[in-house]
Amino acid sequence: MRIQLATLAMLVIFLVSCNDDEKDADEEKARIRFRFDHTIDEKAIVYDSLMYVNAAGNPYLVNEIQYFISDVRLYGSNGKVKLIDDWKAIHYVDTDIPSTHTWDVYDPIEPGLYDSIAFTFGISEEKNMSFMYVNPPEKDMFWPEYLGGGYHYLKLNGKWLPEGQGTQTAPFDFHLGIGQIYYVYPDSISGFVHNDFNVSLPGSGFDVDAGEKKTLKITMQVENWFTGPNLYDHDVFGGYIMQNQEAMQKVKENGNNVFLLDEIEN
Repeated sequence: MRIQLATLAMLVIFLVSCNDDEKDADEEKARIRFRFDHTIDEKAIVYDSLMYVNAAGNPYLVNEIQYFISDVRLYGSNGKVKLIDDWKAIHYVDTDIPSTHTWDVYDPIEPGLYDSIAFTFGISEEKNMSFMYVNPPEKDMFWPEYLGGGYHYLKLNGKWLPEGQGTQTAPFDFHLGIGQIYYVYPDSISGFVHNDFNVSLPGSGFDVDAGEKKTLKITMQVENWFTGPNLYDHDVFGGYIMQNQEAMQKVKENGNNVFLLDEIEN
């Protein structure tokens, strides 16, 4: 009995010691939180209101925005790169679900100075696997199997006022995902194009102290999806682009100018 009690006591001491070591190690690390915001012309979006005009002259409104970002990379001033993938490499954002607007990153990071932040918009080819989400809202982002499978990178849903159509609006599904190359449109697919892309946030350097959690505010400037380097015209591409790689390529290229690190909070 005495041996068993002694063994139990040693086990308790060992576990307490391990917990203390983990706590001390955790206190030597830092944490980050991403907060996502969405604007048009530098102001908060007024949803379901036909009050916006894009660079092509299309009057439009926005109903909702849904998208994935993944594989966030933090570039340290020491030349090291921290990839956010210890627990959750992919984050879903939905303008209708406030809880998705904040991402408390699980991965601890080294305190110090970071020169910049980058991430993948959408999900990389290696990770974009069909049926990996079984619950909404993420599972509702599925991309049809016959069009390449996996998941949408972006759903920006709204309406625009087609030229010469009076006051009658038309819906647009401004969706980005895996594109297709056709022998004969729309039935004979000869290949697929993975339209995920890298975003490097301008002016995104920051520093963080040991034990600190820093909040980084990432803003999507929605109007930039429609301009620079490509002028995107709803009257040209219509309301549905999931099978139009030409349109999705323009969206992908414009996406490099959509995001900015708008604010850093402690």
